[in-house]
Amino acid sequence: MMASVQRNEEGTDGAQIVKSAVVDERETRAHVPLLVIGAGPYGLATAACAKHAGIEQLVVGKPMAFWRENMPAGMFLRSGPDWHLDAAGVHTFMAYLAERGIDPSEVDPIPVALFLDYVDWFEERADIDVSPDLVRDLSKSNGRFEATLESGRRVGTDAVVAAPGISHFTVIPEWVEQSLSPERWTHTCHLVRFGQLRGKRVMIVGGRQSAFEWAALLADGDAEEVHVVYRHDTPEFTASDWHFVDGLMDLTATVPGWFRHLPAEERETVIKRFWAEGRLKLEPWLTPRLDKPSVHRWPHASVAACEEVPGVGIKAELSDGTHLEVDHVVLATGYKPDMREVPYLAGVVDDMELVDGFPVLDEHFQSSVSGLFVTGFPATRDFGPFFGFVRGCPVAAELTTAGLEEAIGRAPA
Repeated sequence: MMASVQRNEEGTDGAQIVKSAVVDERETRAHVPLLVIGAGPYGLATAACAKHAGIEQLVVGKPMAFWRENMPAGMFLRSGPDWHLDAAGVHTFMAYLAERGIDPSEVDPIPVALFLDYVDWFEERADIDVSPDLVRDLSKSNGRFEATLESGRRVGTDAVVAAPGISHFTVIPEWVEQSLSPERWTHTCHLVRFGQLRGKRVMIVGGRQSAFEWAALLADGDAEEVHVVYRHDTPEFTASDWHFVDGLMDLTATVPGWFRHLPAEERETVIKRFWAEGRLKLEPWLTPRLDKPSVHRWPHASVAACEEVPGVGIKAELSDGTHLEVDHVVLATGYKPDMREVPYLAGVVDDMELVDGFPVLDEHFQSSVSGLFVTGFPATRDFGPFFGFVRGCPVAAELTTAGLEEAIGRAPA
């Protein structure tokens, strides 16, 4: 058939179309040793490290899509300039700042837009080619994976790195969907523009960094009232010191299974130390933005009852007896991994060992499905809470790449 197409190619335009159709059909099927699903910090860091190791790959996703689409433009990061994506330690955030002629002290705190520009720079320097396609489903048979992409393309691969980020894992309290219409509430994950809440009364449920940062953004956007409701003491507004994580990263990189093999008491000590810096402290640059008559704090309280009332909005009763009338509820209720919520894993998740929704991973981030690696936030159960932050990217990339080399090496011919 190809011969006849070749002959017809010089004849009519119709024959040219036939040839193109044959080529396109072939192009919908491909094989590559490594498929990286997700182009957020962990996906890109792993892709760069694997490429440096000589592993041929296909990276699919929209680069930093969650950061671009689900983080407000006015957001600042809690990290310092020493957090970066490069396992080789070359294309770091500090190197990016130096090349741009930016003094790190001038960008403290770091605007999310600046970090996104760093990631674009990192992609270019690391020569990562991301295909802006999404995986519809993933299956495995005879030792090989096959992914079907949204474009219709099918890709066979020996190993897969899944970097699903956090967007699939939002925590929604039961009372929210039972009591409120969908247009009356939003998780912080999906509230990135605040114009529609100008002049509105808003109740934020949650009391950690995202709750108070969204409160500041709402107040900056002229919300009439912002009520922050949380069950604990008001966190301290003081700068976090993350340097203790450096030693833990070194242990993770050099001692296989270090975190998971800790006695329960020692593991809990690490988690509490991280909690003290990441949850019991809030960034001090929030303080002046929250010092407004429109912002109200309700510590030691939770939502006991909530209902929509025509002509009023939402009536909420707090556990301390306070009654609030608001127009919209914002959930700063965080995230909890559950791999069953990742749509493209539906075809393999039943074979994946899970504990409370988390994947059980080996020392190289490989799941119980041989050849399928899971990195980033879902890895925090086995590797520690720091892998929910950018700080863990270089170490995760290095360990995953070592596992990929082994997995691809033993793939069927």
